[in-house]
Amino acid sequence: MIQFQSNTITKFEAWILAARPRTLFAAIVPVIVGSSIAIHDGKFELTAATIALLCSILIQIGTNFTNDLFDFLRGTDKEGRVGPQRVAASGLLSIKEIKIGTILTFGLSFLLGLYLVFTGGWIVLSIGVISILAGIAYTAGPLPLAYNGLGDVAAFLFFGLVATVGTYYVQAYEFSWMSFWSSIPVGALITNILVVNNYRDREEDSFNGKNTLAVIFGDNFSRIQYVAFMIISYAILFVVFFTFKRSFFVFLPLLSLPLSIKLIKMIYTLRGNELNKTLELTSKLSAIYGFLFAIGILL
Repeated sequence: MIQFQSNTITKFEAWILAARPRTLFAAIVPVIVGSSIAIHDGKFELTAATIALLCSILIQIGTNFTNDLFDFLRGTDKEGRVGPQRVAASGLLSIKEIKIGTILTFGLSFLLGLYLVFTGGWIVLSIGVISILAGIAYTAGPLPLAYNGLGDVAAFLFFGLVATVGTYYVQAYEFSWMSFWSSIPVGALITNILVVNNYRDREEDSFNGKNTLAVIFGDNFSRIQYVAFMIISYAILFVVFFTFKRSFFVFLPLLSLPLSIKLIKMIYTLRGNELNKTLELTSKLSAIYGFLFAIGILL
């Protein structure tokens, strides 16, 4: 793995690195899918959808800043780690700088979200506050989710159910069963990004006391979890087709099936740094599936 020296990276580049741009599709896809359902139902609101998208991206960036900082403070991230470079561990940004960046990012998300609260009421406020708190609690606080086997659960709930159903709600002001079922593959495939990450880092995390599901239950569990989420994601298409929208365009995500099969082979054969490519492609799969799903809903 190529390691960058701190004197070759500017402050701006360090902040971009800390934001982890490749993870931001995880914040975008649920909003795209939720908005596509709102369009399908004739309840799309451009302003609400745009603000929901911005808030989702900002919460994801704030969560990434928090993870970078507290993984470093807990001794989990060190220079020379298996995964991608982290700014706190590399000394590219100071602890104070990251704290300020985190506060500003979450604060801006909250301020933007006040518009959605004004139009959607206390339910939207609850969704926003809980999402921000979950982003912080993922690695911070006395019982960080990622260190106690709850990271996967949090990812599935917040990137799937909360983000997708919440996006629909801030536009339609009502619950939608179609958005609920559609949130399952969105959450499952995004959670699979975390599954690969934790599978790759299992030995390192175990040594550092980070008890992910991969650490608690082992490699085989992670591989089965990964495959199960793949199967569930494609199976849900039939639920949506027979229950909500009898259009074969709903099955557009099946075009991503060859990539899924390739990824399953990769997670059963690769180890260590080799899994960085699997991680990258898993992220791309979640985006490709999500965009194809949204198009299928619209058509």
